[in-house]
Amino acid sequence: MSNSHLLASDRAHLIHPQHERAACDAAHVWVKGDGVFVTDAEGRRYLDGMAGLWNVTAGHGRRELADVARDQMLELGFASAYAGSSNPRAIELAERLAALTYPSINRFFFTSGGAESNETAIKIARSYWKRRGKVAKTKVISLTLGYHGVTLAAMSASGLEAYWPAFEPRVPGFVHVRSPYPYRYTAPAGVSPGVAAANELEDGILKEGADTVAMFLAEPVQGVGGVIVPPPDYFTRIRQICDQYDVLFAADEVITGFGRTGKLCALDHWGVQPDLVQFAKAITSGYFPFGGVGVSDRIAAALDESPTPWMHAFTYSAHPVGCAVALRMLDIIEQEALVERAATLGDHLLDGLQARLSGHRHVGEIRGRGLMCAVELVRDRDTKAEFSAADQVGARINAEAMKRGLFIRRRGDILLIAPPLVITSGEINQIVEIIAEAVGAVLEE
Repeated sequence: MSNSHLLASDRAHLIHPQHERAACDAAHVWVKGDGVFVTDAEGRRYLDGMAGLWNVTAGHGRRELADVARDQMLELGFASAYAGSSNPRAIELAERLAALTYPSINRFFFTSGGAESNETAIKIARSYWKRRGKVAKTKVISLTLGYHGVTLAAMSASGLEAYWPAFEPRVPGFVHVRSPYPYRYTAPAGVSPGVAAANELEDGILKEGADTVAMFLAEPVQGVGGVIVPPPDYFTRIRQICDQYDVLFAADEVITGFGRTGKLCALDHWGVQPDLVQFAKAITSGYFPFGGVGVSDRIAAALDESPTPWMHAFTYSAHPVGCAVALRMLDIIEQEALVERAATLGDHLLDGLQARLSGHRHVGEIRGRGLMCAVELVRDRDTKAEFSAADQVGARINAEAMKRGLFIRRRGDILLIAPPLVITSGEINQIVEIIAEAVGAVLEE
């Protein structure tokens, strides 16, 4: 079918994530992926500067991931994990993750993706406190600019207001405190920005009442919100606050987990361990919908000791094919040193962006950790004043990048860059040059 026929059929029969009819009218129909490149139905080839949607870390067209999925489908295509049933791949994966992730985490519940993982973490936290006799501890505190998915509770935890209006009312019991956004956070005199931002959590707990707060939920690096890397002392103070007020700390590593930031687990940058960790995306490099939640031993013990079943379940939890693909992906991460590549090439990307763009009068900040970076564009560098939404600066720059063969994403006037971890330094140089050209095409020096 021609591209025009495909788009006509698409418009007639599909509803898209973040559906917007105007976007559908000018959409790409992706038909092939190869390494860090994707090709659309018109034969145009693009460098995939977003690794699909933060997830295709091993690159496109990996035959070994397809082969292991096929082999597992032929051996055992599906098995329920309900009520004690299991399968060898799920057991292998859980054991391997226990050895690889945070020392505090040894038990795992598997899902089909990130939103399911965060929904599960919320339900685990509430059920944990009920089983420990603290039935009022139900509230979740999370961050402005945080993104945790768009199922109803996960959306309520997400701190991006654009996701809310069409679906109000949100689930009650969700509270937001300010993001530790170094570029735009002003700390009180005499207090480091990291500690001051973390103390916003303490203020939130005290306002709500510690006996009502079940969990604090945060991304180690906020992704969709603008690749916001917290100050170095932020999570150390967060861990102290959670311990002081008996609040569980859940790390949403759906984007950051399995190498994206240059560490296998992103909180390792700051030597902090969570009580729960949510993951998805990179664990299968996007080749199979899969995710999970890891929990600490004390949380697992509460589930084990309960006299009644924990009534949470998904049909596809511990899917044997997903588990098989995840196991093979963990091999690839180790064999190809993808974590180390993300650290080294992330520095190369940041250095390149700094060299080409840091002097531009409309580039406010260039930031990142590993292979997740952002360029924040502003109307005035001195005041950090933003462009009017009507100017559509980010959208226009993104369109110029697409014209030059680069696919990235944006939040408003913040350009987001997160290519596959198998990218080369030469391909990173291409990204840098295209972004610099696109910014120059829209904004004067």
